[in-house]
Amino acid sequence: MSKSIIGKKVGMTQVFDDKGNLVPVTVVEAGPCVVTSVLNVEKNGYSAVQLGFGDVAEKKLLKAQAGFFKKNNIAPKKVVREFRTKDVTGYTVGQEIKADVFKAGDYVDVTAITKGKGFAGVIKRHNFGMQPRTHGQSDRMRARGSSGGQGPQKVLKGMRMSGHLGNEYVTIQKLLVVRADADNNLLLIKGSVPAVKTGTLLISSTLKKIPVVQENKAAKAKKK
Repeated sequence: MSKSIIGKKVGMTQVFDDKGNLVPVTVVEAGPCVVTSVLNVEKNGYSAVQLGFGDVAEKKLLKAQAGFFKKNNIAPKKVVREFRTKDVTGYTVGQEIKADVFKAGDYVDVTAITKGKGFAGVIKRHNFGMQPRTHGQSDRMRARGSSGGQGPQKVLKGMRMSGHLGNEYVTIQKLLVVRADADNNLLLIKGSVPAVKTGTLLISSTLKKIPVVQENKAAKAKKK
C-alpha cells in the first residue's frame, strides 16, 4: 500500500545528522489529514484515496462541498486531493493520517505549484547565455537572438522564448525524509521542494526505484 499525505511548506533550515554533517532540509507541516473518500475500480473505474487537509469555515464552501463533508460526518477541509493507489483495503472514511506514515530513511515524491515569477526573458527562464556586450551590441546582450533561418520560414512550435515563469505543477522525485515528528506533525525533507511558504504540498512514496547506494544510506539511518 503506497503512502501519501498533504502538507504545508513552513520553510527551510538545517540540521546535523549522526555523523555531524550539516544537512539542509525543508520543514513541512504534514497533516493531520482525514480520509474523505475511498474510490475503487468496481464503482469508480480506478482506485484512489481522497484526503482532506486544513480546517475551514463551512460558510466558505459551496453547498455541494459542505453537503459532502456533512454526509460523511467530517469537519470541512480546505484542501482535498486524490492519490492513486493500487490497494485501498487499508483505508476507511474518517481515518486520520499523521506525519508518522513516513519515517526517517523513506524516499518521497513532492508535488506542488512553483512560485510565480511573472514575465521573464530567456536568460532567466531558460538559462540562455548572454550576447556580446561590446561592438555596438550593448542593447542586445539579453536578447534571445534569431528565431529561425531560411528553413520553414516560421517559428517552430515549442521554441524556447520569453514568457511566463513559474506558477505550474512540478514534481521532485526521490527526496529523502530526514526526520518525522508525529507529535508536532512535521516532516524534515532533505533539500528544497517547490511552492512558496505556506504552499500546499502533495507527498507520496516515491515511484521510481531507489539506487543501491541510497538504499544503503536509508538502511543505516533506520538502524540509528
